[in-house]
Amino acid sequence: MNLLAIESSAVTSGVALLQDGRLLAQSMSDCGLTHSKTLMPQVEQLLATCALTPSDLSLIAVAHGPGSFTGVRIGVSCAAGLAFAAGIPALGVSTLEAMAYGASYRDGLVCPVMDARRNEVYTALFRIENGAVTRLTDDCAIPITLLAKQLAAYDAPAYLVGDGAHLAHEQIPNTRLAPVHVRKQRADGVALCALARFGEAVNAKDLSPVYLRLSQAEREKLAREAAQADEPSENSCKKELFI
Repeated sequence: MNLLAIESSAVTSGVALLQDGRLLAQSMSDCGLTHSKTLMPQVEQLLATCALTPSDLSLIAVAHGPGSFTGVRIGVSCAAGLAFAAGIPALGVSTLEAMAYGASYRDGLVCPVMDARRNEVYTALFRIENGAVTRLTDDCAIPITLLAKQLAAYDAPAYLVGDGAHLAHEQIPNTRLAPVHVRKQRADGVALCALARFGEAVNAKDLSPVYLRLSQAEREKLAREAAQADEPSENSCKKELFI
């Protein structure tokens, strides 16, 4: 079985290929270019290096969020398009859970952290034991102060991964940073997570992003609509003049 995994939910982009559960190849980019320029060339080069085509794949998995709204959309669109063209199933997995699988080489409490802006982080907690990943909390967007309170309830120090790990480490005591070369989001974590959730695969057309919260454009639209609703209409102003 050949499983292609895609990760583009943050600054880094990457693809990985598992063959019968073994990591066959992986590519990662952190060069600052947009994922729309880097992701498909990475996929094409990885498949060519392994002498495979999309029709040789059994499943395409993607980190479907949370994360960068644009990055998540690009990754999901890429995965859905490849899966649809090849006539194979697709699977979206939590970016945070994929990071926990990427850190499953060590036992203990793992806390993926992504900078969600607006003084919040995307995060969740996982327990790693003998390579097995157990989810302890749901994915959420919360202030770092609240994450600190959650971690304080555990005796063991939390192992921080993700692009927001350093930010959390500076503010939360009793935490440890993952080594820099394994700290950021990687496609091999997506692949391992997808392997564990293989039975949840869907038709390519049913693949969708998971944002956890509204985009900035949607928030601004709701704010404008709320402001307009609070403004008195022209008719109501006229009516008030005659009271």
